[in-house]
Amino acid sequence: MELRHLRYFIAVADAGSLTVAAEQKLHTSQPSLSRQIRDLEQEVGVQLMHRSAHGVELTSAGRAFLDHARMALLQAEAAKEAALRAAQPPKPTFALGFLSGAEIGLLPEVDRLLRGAFPGLEIRLSSEYSPVLAKALIRRKLDAAFMRREENMGDNMGDLACRRVRTDPLIFVFPSDHRLASHATVAPQEIVNETFYLPSRAAPAVRSVILDYFNRAGIDLKPEHEVHNVVHAISMITSTRGIMMLPAYTKRYLPEQITTRPVLGEAPTVDLVLAYHKANNSPILKLLLSRVGKLAGAS
Repeated sequence: MELRHLRYFIAVADAGSLTVAAEQKLHTSQPSLSRQIRDLEQEVGVQLMHRSAHGVELTSAGRAFLDHARMALLQAEAAKEAALRAAQPPKPTFALGFLSGAEIGLLPEVDRLLRGAFPGLEIRLSSEYSPVLAKALIRRKLDAAFMRREENMGDNMGDLACRRVRTDPLIFVFPSDHRLASHATVAPQEIVNETFYLPSRAAPAVRSVILDYFNRAGIDLKPEHEVHNVVHAISMITSTRGIMMLPAYTKRYLPEQITTRPVLGEAPTVDLVLAYHKANNSPILKLLLSRVGKLAGAS
């Protein structure tokens, strides 16, 4: 018994006709197909089909045989696929995380760099807040992540190390027709009586920098609401005419209804770092770390 016998039998059973199976499915002659089915029945030792002028009908033995024939073909295909995979070198993979929004500028450059050096590389992407990315790195679910360095994790974030990619100044963001749009720069005192939004506690690094900035300016900030991401910020600013501070790189992604202004004097800043687990010896990671300087301008 050969696999072709099983294929022929299944084709006839599905078509309900020797002629249809021969001409439309197997592209062979009906007499040749009939001979193959007889050979199969002789090998099995029982009749598998009743033949009539109206077509074919499976016997009880044929119905039992059909289920096993299908399974045998599936297992044969699975065996073939397993052999092909085993004969090929494993496909390199790299799990990369991004602080939400940062991937817009960085990902194209990172993608060109890694795929140029590692053809066929599969890059698995995640976009999250920095604390979530840090936990994924510690659990080795990510190879590297572009994120903020969180104060409560220390310089090396426990089992993690990081390399600074760039420093982002914070800017004021508000509706384009806001009274502050006529100013070249904005001082913190000018937003005291305005509706102001803070980044949520899920983004503690930026939130802490903003609070510290206003505290040093002698302003007791009482934000109206918290904003979870740039999309949420756009919605809140346009609907309530509120103000907030965002990293400067976000200004190119804002709609025309929203404008930005730099801070008067020294601006607060946040670092974007490339974080990774210290025990990760991936050559892909080593290449990425060696090119961090070239990524500094990507935004």
